[in-house]
Amino acid sequence: MATLTYVYADSTVVLGPLATYAEPHTYDLCADHAQRLTAPRGWDIVRLAVDMTPPEPTPDDLVALAEAVRRAAARPPAEPEPEPVRKPARAARAEDPAFLSTASRRRHLRALPDATDDDASTEAGDDGR
Repeated sequence: MATLTYVYADSTVVLGPLATYAEPHTYDLCADHAQRLTAPRGWDIVRLAVDMTPPEPTPDDLVALAEAVRRAAARPPAEPEPEPVRKPARAARAEDPAFLSTASRRRHLRALPDATDDDASTEAGDDGR
């Protein structure tokens, strides 16, 4: 593993050992991506000596893994969740307070009557009430 750092002021990409803490413009790469790295056109790449062999597991890693397995095995099995009761869509919407508040609001888009329908109702003396 290696850390990639962009130095924008110098148009340089630095590939070095894995960083111990995060800094701006740095990215951790696996060995495969670190070896295939290319820089943008006009940029330089500085490759510092990096040991790409994966580290061997330590006793701490094995103890942590054993503890995680032990905790998972000690947990009681999870209760199956009950099946949700399905309601028809209209019934579910009618009971939903969010639906009721939006149902009474004016919709963004609405159908307008045809112009000939308005003219006919106005001529007949109907004011549309």
